[in-house]
Amino acid sequence: MINYTPSNQLTLEGFKHPFYKQLKSNNRWVKMAEVIPWDELAGIYSRNLDPGAGRLSVDVRMVIGALIIKHKQKLSDRDTVDMISENVYMQYFCGLKGFQNEPPFDASLFVDIRKRMGADKFDQFNETVIRRAESLKPKRKRIIKDDTPDHDDINDNA
Repeated sequence: MINYTPSNQLTLEGFKHPFYKQLKSNNRWVKMAEVIPWDELAGIYSRNLDPGAGRLSVDVRMVIGALIIKHKQKLSDRDTVDMISENVYMQYFCGLKGFQNEPPFDASLFVDIRKRMGADKFDQFNETVIRRAESLKPKRKRIIKDDTPDHDDINDNA
């Protein structure tokens, strides 16, 4: 017997998804969100900007989170925005209150920040964020393999 769902029977409205459920606490982005020193990084970021200049900025946590995602996933500016738009865990990591379908910011944000901060300060800030994020990688448990043969593996006729 063959099981097949015709393409015309797939609907977005009928597609089940996990968004009505609570996020998993063991997800890597949830875990990382708990250990990133957000306030410290926000202070470093804010020191490099003029608080009275220009319009209201994108939330600092969003900027820091996006930079971390961009680096860890090795993404372009545009791909970073797309990835955050498509991933509920990344949106949580970046500080959004709930899932949203719209892009949280324009890809030009990275260029705008670089201009506002100046290339040298932006690069220095970016390196600081990356260094801090990399230093917080969860430590993997070491698994020791036991190569001792089981009784079933021992050949009594040898």
